[in-house]
Amino acid sequence: MRSRGIHRFAVLTAAATLVLIFVGGLVTSTGSGLAVPDWPLSYGQLFPPMVGGVFYEHGHRMVATTVGLMMTALAVWIFLREKRRFIAWLAAAALAAVILQGVLGGITVLFLLPPAVSVLHACLAQAFFCLVVTLAVVTGRNWPGDADASLRRSTRSLATAATIAVFLQLILGAVMRHTGAGLAIPDFPLALGRVVPPLGDAKVAIHFAHRVWALVVVILVGAVVTRVLRSASRPSPLRVPALLMASLALIQIALGAITVLSAKAVLPTTAHVATGAALLGTSLVLTLRAWAPVIPAMEEARAA
Repeated sequence: MRSRGIHRFAVLTAAATLVLIFVGGLVTSTGSGLAVPDWPLSYGQLFPPMVGGVFYEHGHRMVATTVGLMMTALAVWIFLREKRRFIAWLAAAALAAVILQGVLGGITVLFLLPPAVSVLHACLAQAFFCLVVTLAVVTGRNWPGDADASLRRSTRSLATAATIAVFLQLILGAVMRHTGAGLAIPDFPLALGRVVPPLGDAKVAIHFAHRVWALVVVILVGAVVTRVLRSASRPSPLRVPALLMASLALIQIALGAITVLSAKAVLPTTAHVATGAALLGTSLVLTLRAWAPVIPAMEEARAA
């Protein structure tokens, strides 16, 4: 028997993870990554004075601890109540990911923010978010759902490609942030006054790659949204995430431009990180629904 409580707690954990990604973005945007130089304690304390960069860095640790405890509780709840084995495996993977994420966070501080570890820390955060979003979807009472089977089949490949493209874009964004390439191209929409800037400098190349791949993401998101809205002959569980994808993609483009033109002001820069994660989660929801097996009885009733 499915537990509505598990689903609701999974949704809450996913929302808390998105908040954690935003707070983690604040740490980078404010340059507070080494405001607390020790780990797992903060200046040898559980709760140091929350002043200056300590507010952001220790606050990040507090939110991360909360998410870790929530994920632990969710995993235990699933192990005890959920009968579907693939969901238990997903919960185990998510629990392992959040533990590894905590360890990587500590290594990042103790080794003075090495770019490779910092990038891995950022990418694992997005992967963990995807696992929790998946748990929230598959524990819902509407899973696997009753969407039009033909619409699902026609949307699967595009939705999968869009989700992969968004994830790769977030990796490029993490590389750009943690290698100091965020303002390597300080103008927009042109790049150093050109359509294609000189790419001899590594930071310029990283920044420009992020912009070019953003176009790929926009094209794929547009294709998915167009396919869903044109093909859905009735209310579909794919329609809402498709519309949300379109909205988030437009917001993300605007935030990217503002981030550059404001010389990486804290709020738009951090919102850019969080909106990218929200776009990834929404794209994943649509992809999961597109790949979900259709309930046979519902399809037979519709055919009749």
